[in-house]
Amino acid sequence: MSQILDFLRRLAANNDRPWFQAHKDEYEHARTLWYGYLDRMFAAMSAWEPSAARADAKACSYRIYRDTRFREDKTPYKTHFSAEFNPVGAPRAHYAGWYVQLSALPGESGVYAGLWQPDAAQLRRIRRDIVDNYDEFLSIVNAPAMVEVYGTEWWGRKLKTAPKGWPTDHECIEYLRLLHYGREHSVSDDFFDLPDWPERLAELMRPAKPLVDFLNYSLTEQD
Repeated sequence: MSQILDFLRRLAANNDRPWFQAHKDEYEHARTLWYGYLDRMFAAMSAWEPSAARADAKACSYRIYRDTRFREDKTPYKTHFSAEFNPVGAPRAHYAGWYVQLSALPGESGVYAGLWQPDAAQLRRIRRDIVDNYDEFLSIVNAPAMVEVYGTEWWGRKLKTAPKGWPTDHECIEYLRLLHYGREHSVSDDFFDLPDWPERLAELMRPAKPLVDFLNYSLTEQD
């Protein structure tokens, strides 16, 4: 893993196309190592998430090239490797799952579990299922193993008031106001020095499986 982090740190210090092209072989080597680590992580995940056995590391990984069209920051490359896996659809299809990131920047490595930026129709489905299955949802998000790894804070923006059509004093209002349904667990750079870090990361992902399953059922159940 040190080779990947070393490359990403040097890229962060030289984030331009000439440097990247001059070090393209190093990038290709680091990316190949990354795929191998992901394959190990997916193999470990398959013990509790059978669909992970079919995951393809390359297909699940994000490109290193940044889309700078609408951003003030015009640096062309990301300074992290990342991948996303969900148990329902094709890689990076818009379902709940897990996002993993290894970053050159301290404090920006870890795993996110849940659904990032659901659209309006998905939000309606999730909110309805939370209301209809509130006790079940609370037991999932407040489960000791879930709280131990992911805490109690939800990642991302939320509405300042109730969504349209819901009363502000609804018993579920804390969860109906969310615009993203996921939590994160950060890891330090030292975590990646552990020889079995892919297997350890898979275990950190396990407590969020009930949340991922709940959200995906909400999105795929028949009306």
